[in-house]
Amino acid sequence: MITSTTGPQPADFADVRATNLAVVLRFVREHAPCSRADIAASTGLNKATVSSLVADLIDRRLVRETGLTENRVGRPATMLVLDGSPYAAIGVEINVDTVSAVAVDLAGERLLTWRRSFSAGDAVNQGVAAVGAVVRRVVGRMAKEERQVLGLAVAVPGLVDVQGTVRIAPGLGWRDADLGGDLAKALRDPGFPIQVDNDANLAALAEQRFGAHAGASDLVYLTGELGVGAGVILDGRLRKGGRGFSGEIGHVQLDPEGPRCHCGRRGCLEAMAGIAAVLRRDLSPAETQVEIEEVVRLARAGDAGTLATLDSVGRHLGQGVSLLASLLNPEVVILGGYYVPLAPWLLPAVHDELAGRVVAEEAGGCQVVASTLGHDAAALGGAARVLDSVDSGRLPGGLSRIP
Repeated sequence: MITSTTGPQPADFADVRATNLAVVLRFVREHAPCSRADIAASTGLNKATVSSLVADLIDRRLVRETGLTENRVGRPATMLVLDGSPYAAIGVEINVDTVSAVAVDLAGERLLTWRRSFSAGDAVNQGVAAVGAVVRRVVGRMAKEERQVLGLAVAVPGLVDVQGTVRIAPGLGWRDADLGGDLAKALRDPGFPIQVDNDANLAALAEQRFGAHAGASDLVYLTGELGVGAGVILDGRLRKGGRGFSGEIGHVQLDPEGPRCHCGRRGCLEAMAGIAAVLRRDLSPAETQVEIEEVVRLARAGDAGTLATLDSVGRHLGQGVSLLASLLNPEVVILGGYYVPLAPWLLPAVHDELAGRVVAEEAGGCQVVASTLGHDAAALGGAARVLDSVDSGRLPGGLSRIP
């Protein structure tokens, strides 16, 4: 049997079974429709074990049978697909002026997408109360559909440590906030796990699971919101660094004589290639959306000044992407947020910089593309984080090998 290797002590039966249930569930997710014999042949588990595990997953309504297939040698086989109809995973993104919520089923199909206006206020508890109200409404909707919530993951635009504490979120005015704990209290201990992470990290997970480059083992997502952050996936895993603070590429200095950045230094990537550099001023999020639409209109009309600005921003952005390509050699760098509508004018300059600055031939195979997931990517990534937990062994019904 496949066992956990998380420590020197031998795994007990419950741990082993939970691990093997997760192995079978992942196989069905990736290869459905498939048979019990397919699972046994590919995982190395014996047929009797697979039959027992599949029966357990069917009892939990995580997997269901979907009829017979005769397109194989031997007797027709009963095929299996994901079920998950009684379950939901919830992701929430807290931004400067909005809260977005996404719920998906076990197969990743969206059950709802909501966006609400939001004001963080002067204290964390005000923000927690507002976010808690949104989550309660989502949970209530899932309850009406008779779905059990598997978990909640919350995306925050700031530094989040490995324990899930929001160390600093400048746009929200938050420092050292135990957002997960505070939300659990606000929701009166809801009975499902709550996770908190940086918005770029969760958006990268969304791209890996649901995006145009789903399944990529080496991927970087650039946020392109009011700040610039990177979510990094290497060898198929999200890489957060020793304390959880990786990905702050927006504050890599490109030009010490450049424009002043919000962090107090000059010439950071965020100051030279962020959205404020496109608009040449800082605006509220609502104003930013309107102004970006105007920039797109002018660019389409061939306005020379607008095109020159976008070319300049694209070249600075290309410098940052070149650093990522040289250090990490990702398969793809995905531009998100406000970069998406501007991509037709930014990408040519980004590609030129990439070709000229990366030593490896053809930029090491790195592509640069615009996201197809929209502004809800980080919230969708929160739901993806919950599904990742299920795939790793945190199954509904009590068996869990993850602390």
